[in-house]
Amino acid sequence: MSSQILGCGHQAPAVQTPTKRSADALRLNSILGKSSVSAQLRTGSQRSIRHYQQATRPYRSAVCQSTKSATPVVEKVDLDARVAVVLGTQWGDEGKGKLVDILAQKYEIVARAQGGANAGHTIYDDKGTKYALHLVPSGILNKGAMCVVGNGVVIHLPTLFEEIETLAGQGVEIEGRLLISDRAHLLFDLHKEIDGLREDELAGKKIGTTKRGIGPAYASKAIRNGLRVVDLKDTEAFADKLRKLAMDGSKRFEGFQYDVEADIESFVEIAKRVLPYVGDTVSMINDSYDSGKRILVEGANATMLDLDFGTYPYVTSSNPSIGGVAVGLGLSPNKFEAIIGVAKAYTTRVGSGPYPTEIFGKEAETMREVGHEYGVTTGRPRRVGWLDIPALRYATRINGLTHINLTKLDCLDALETIKLGVEYQIDGKPLPSIPADLSMLEAVDVVYEDIPGWQTDISKCRSWDELPAKAKSYIARIEELVGVKCKWIGVGPGRDAIVVQP
Repeated sequence: MSSQILGCGHQAPAVQTPTKRSADALRLNSILGKSSVSAQLRTGSQRSIRHYQQATRPYRSAVCQSTKSATPVVEKVDLDARVAVVLGTQWGDEGKGKLVDILAQKYEIVARAQGGANAGHTIYDDKGTKYALHLVPSGILNKGAMCVVGNGVVIHLPTLFEEIETLAGQGVEIEGRLLISDRAHLLFDLHKEIDGLREDELAGKKIGTTKRGIGPAYASKAIRNGLRVVDLKDTEAFADKLRKLAMDGSKRFEGFQYDVEADIESFVEIAKRVLPYVGDTVSMINDSYDSGKRILVEGANATMLDLDFGTYPYVTSSNPSIGGVAVGLGLSPNKFEAIIGVAKAYTTRVGSGPYPTEIFGKEAETMREVGHEYGVTTGRPRRVGWLDIPALRYATRINGLTHINLTKLDCLDALETIKLGVEYQIDGKPLPSIPADLSMLEAVDVVYEDIPGWQTDISKCRSWDELPAKAKSYIARIEELVGVKCKWIGVGPGRDAIVVQP
């Protein structure tokens, strides 16, 4: 099954006419055979849903065709907040980078506050050119924006420079537009080595990390033997600290292999390259606010992977929730005017851990191919599932969301019925929130509502009025259950493939 049929995923948007789409024999398997709205349970012991019907059927209803002139993307920003924060609400990979790229057209500062190269954001420019970002903020495509890598980020400098070189090769201007916090902690190859060794130790209970060294780098920060960007200014002190850090790893892990002297030598040159980008980002970002500049914060990872609020220990090693923004940038919370949560119209997860609304088997494989659900950072296939309202409501309360950006709605275009997970139950009794006890979370029964699908290609819709009534009903039901307006709706990977709800 080709994802181009639905116009979703992370491939560049293809220009197709309704005739071409019809000629492509737009047929998909139906996930559910019923179209009635009803509540259903998925028990903890039954981890699968009904298989796709084998018979295919025509892709009914006309392709959404815009009858109006295309609205410039910059006019779709429609956000007055001087400080806006964009956060992931699920298990990551929600499509945060695209909204940041769009919003960045009207913001002077775009900042990352936490995480590292384990974050992968894919964005496209107006020509459909694809950019894969890991450490550089997504605002880099806006030539008028200064991009800030805050003190809460852990940075593997060789990876950063590879990314800078790739962007430069694509014609993106970096010089004078990237500022790295002198307080940010450095991630070394030894952290990657330790990451792999720790996963091997866990054997059958692996966390499923990206093995990019993120956790060990934050561990070094927490036990206070880590190195910061500012340490690069003193070559001798840097070398001494790195040797001690390497010694600590060699004592702890059998089979630890890391050439510390080679890394010290390489960082002599790396320091020369990076120091022109380094500065006091805390002062810079607060001075910018005081002078009236607009600041956009780009979250990495997501709330359900938060070190405190996620499905611990199957989480990341930082705080992707709203608290991580204040700590990771030194920007006080009373300055946050808009907090935007990004959520897919379904859900995905990479790595191990509880996932109540997960889909298995053939239906999962099809959904994965339709949505191109493979990690930007690792290439790993993502686990897929239905939209989880309890998890989204949980993230909404923690972060104080003011808006929601619902992404990849077009990936549900072909479904006759869409399942919406609306409640968790244990022994027939509703759970008020996400339990900390993972054994309980694994055992929950999920109450589903069956929502009628629209079975219309919405990938060309560019205004709220053009969306099918059933697509609007799906959005309205989410808003009703969560209590926050879905302001932006993604209908394709391209920068212009977004609908703004009035």
